[in-house]
Amino acid sequence: MEHKTNAVRMLEQKKIPHEVLDCGITEAVSGTRMAQLLGENPDSVFKTLVTVGKSGEHYVFMIPVDRELDLKKAAAAVGEKSVAMVKSKDLLPTTGYVHGGCSPIGMKKAFKTSIDSSAKNFEKILFSAGRIGLQIKAPASAVEKFARTKYADLTV
Repeated sequence: MEHKTNAVRMLEQKKIPHEVLDCGITEAVSGTRMAQLLGENPDSVFKTLVTVGKSGEHYVFMIPVDRELDLKKAAAAVGEKSVAMVKSKDLLPTTGYVHGGCSPIGMKKAFKTSIDSSAKNFEKILFSAGRIGLQIKAPASAVEKFARTKYADLTV
């Protein structure tokens, strides 16, 4: 099966070391299930969440799959009064990705991206490669090459 998603191509173009892991599924599963399928610590597997701020700007947050985004902390991290999750139907037109396969790399537009500070505890983290069932394993700093990125305490 072809593993060349936009995210993978972009990492290759910039010669950023990474691994692509395919867990062989085609339907969205929870991030915790994804971590189990890949035999990875769920704390090192990050989900990509897309939000919209009160200003109308979109923001991307990466947090461990078994945690919940704290919307107040998220808003503070990006300097917004408040943020809300993007509706599922708006995800594809906004990012180019579907629910369950949303990568922080290769979105239609480079959105401000915040990564939970816990990512610093790992040499490499996993995140979506841009297709359901496909994950990229790379240093969190790989995301910094494609989006204005900051680290913050983002979870409940």
